[in-house]
Amino acid sequence: MPDRDLSQYLAYLLASAHRSMRIGLSQSIGDEESTEEHWRILHVLSDEQGHSMGELAERVLLNGPALTKNIDKLVSRGLVQRAADASDNRKVLVFISDLGLELVARLKERVDAHHVGIEEALGPRRTSQLKRLLESFIEESRGG
Repeated sequence: MPDRDLSQYLAYLLASAHRSMRIGLSQSIGDEESTEEHWRILHVLSDEQGHSMGELAERVLLNGPALTKNIDKLVSRGLVQRAADASDNRKVLVFISDLGLELVARLKERVDAHHVGIEEALGPRRTSQLKRLLESFIEESRGG
């Protein structure tokens, strides 16, 4: 018999908070074709600089196969395109299209509104504390 409830574990609490955030974001996005992962990818690509798959995977917190699957979907919708890196033809860069820029602008409004709602519910002090604690946890867990 377990000596403590599952909800007492930090890993469980973080996973539960992440799940709640994902559900809320999905509802806020309100586009059955766009996911939270698509939002993160388009947001990074909206700098219009082009990013390698490796860099993009790291920035949007996806493993290679999951990123490839998502990029394939975004390419098929005309939101992003792949192109060979001019300085290294072996490397593929991903760029956002004009259609992708239009979508990310619409999604940004919805995602920002979702985050404002969370910040209003927590209040500015607790929001700031939570962000600092999470940033500290991430930094410590990376060993730095």
